[in-house]
Amino acid sequence: MNLVLDDLSVPALWLRDACPCTECRHPGSGQRLRSVLALEPDTGVATFSSSGDDVEVTFTPDGHVGHFSRQWLADNAPGRTRVFDDRSERNRLPWLAADLVNGPPEVQWAQLAVDGQQRSDAVHALMSLGLLLVRSVATEPGQVLEVARSFGHVRTTNYGDLFDVRVEPQPTNLAFTGRAIKPHTDNPYREPVPGIQLLHCITSSANGGENVMLDGFSAAAILRRDDPAAFATLSTTSLTFRYDDGDTALRASGPTIELNLADEVRGIRWNDRAVEPPQVEPGRVGEVYRSLRLFAETLARPELELHFKLAPGDCIAFDNTRILHARTAFTDGAGCRHLQGCYADLDGLASTVAVLDRAPR
Repeated sequence: MNLVLDDLSVPALWLRDACPCTECRHPGSGQRLRSVLALEPDTGVATFSSSGDDVEVTFTPDGHVGHFSRQWLADNAPGRTRVFDDRSERNRLPWLAADLVNGPPEVQWAQLAVDGQQRSDAVHALMSLGLLLVRSVATEPGQVLEVARSFGHVRTTNYGDLFDVRVEPQPTNLAFTGRAIKPHTDNPYREPVPGIQLLHCITSSANGGENVMLDGFSAAAILRRDDPAAFATLSTTSLTFRYDDGDTALRASGPTIELNLADEVRGIRWNDRAVEPPQVEPGRVGEVYRSLRLFAETLARPELELHFKLAPGDCIAFDNTRILHARTAFTDGAGCRHLQGCYADLDGLASTVAVLDRAPR
């Protein structure tokens, strides 16, 4: 038997599982106290009554009495909402360079470091747009970690808690040279890929070294519109990415364009320097390369590219599962341009946003 209330028809089994009382859910965490094995397949509704927003239900066969919010049922009953996915394009704000004519959203470090409206606005901007420029961070080594910890948890990699981006005599990565670097996401050869990347400018270059960022969700939307076949190929073909140096050997595979079950884009994995030749059937090789070329051409479209230059004390944070970053070449010698970077997990940012949203205003 279902609970039938106004225009709602809620399966009793689902409703019994959703009971929010302290017998069924831990009051501190909301975690279930009853296993799915305790749910009786023949669960039904014996009686129910409602008063205002409260709906009282007595279940069979266990006789449990549960209380539910009428509004909560209207918003969350089966068929009323979609599977939670706060990382998909549906819950983000896509952008082109023209949408950010004043550059990335900004916040002063002193405002991000303390609770308040500026902090809330800043982390929401990072979550929805995928990037945030933090100004006036002290130009001291290690400060990038403090910025990351203000909204998330630092992710340690083979580079350590943080890494230096500067010209090195014997570079193990093209980032440690003065060469131009094309749009890419970092560490596609890791599983999981780091969610947030931060780059803190300690010293800037005088001759080049401009930062370039673009929204991978917008690029994927353009490809989907212009060539649905190429979009389908890149969202269903798993590519392998690799990185090797004297101490590290990393491999991970995944589609260039990640979709959720609702066919919405939720991630971009792209680094032309690290991708291996595709392991597909011989008859598909041509189509995969055609699709990769089209995506690379899409990423080179000027309307996608947001150009800006980090000044000493600037720290850019961006969603590495969505935002592709690049830079122009620079000719300053070793020791001039110096950025420090680190990674943080995206779920830490999402948690910060959710906690701020539920705080009283």
